[in-house]
Amino acid sequence: MKELEIEFRNLLTKEEYNQLVEQFHLKEEDFFEQTNYYFDTPDFLLRDHNSALRIRKRADYFELTLKTPEGDGLLETTQLLGADQAEAIFQGANIPTGQVREMLQTIGINHTDLKLFGSLSTIRAEKDYQDGLLVFDKNLYGNIVDYDLEYEVKKFRSGTSHFLEIIKKTSYY
Repeated sequence: MKELEIEFRNLLTKEEYNQLVEQFHLKEEDFFEQTNYYFDTPDFLLRDHNSALRIRKRADYFELTLKTPEGDGLLETTQLLGADQAEAIFQGANIPTGQVREMLQTIGINHTDLKLFGSLSTIRAEKDYQDGLLVFDKNLYGNIVDYDLEYEVKKFRSGTSHFLEIIKKTSYY
């Protein structure tokens, strides 16, 4: 599956995050946990191509996603993985054949050079808003906790104005 992602993101303090959670009436049951595992070559060729590769683990599935620059956003190329495939990749196995591997080859990345560099766990809630999706994240990596707000949209221009409206309604603008 390929999809264009246009996303706006803003880091938040804990207080700002809590204010937005309250403002959008989010409840504990609206949140779920996911973990992202990030890959690159030892010399960071993906980063140098402004690209990223991850495996996302949710409660009941894994997905492999390559993000590459495309217009006003990022082209996400995604493949679903079985738990056994994901675990094998974590242990150093190659990326399975499919669209992600083909896209890596297109941008000049050898899939056998990829290494797992780290992971990030997120407590997330999503809410439909103004023809887009607001994403409220509490991110945990090592001993660090941070917070951010994302807004995923189909159109860059209207997304920009809606995201700025949200920011203006909070005390941190």
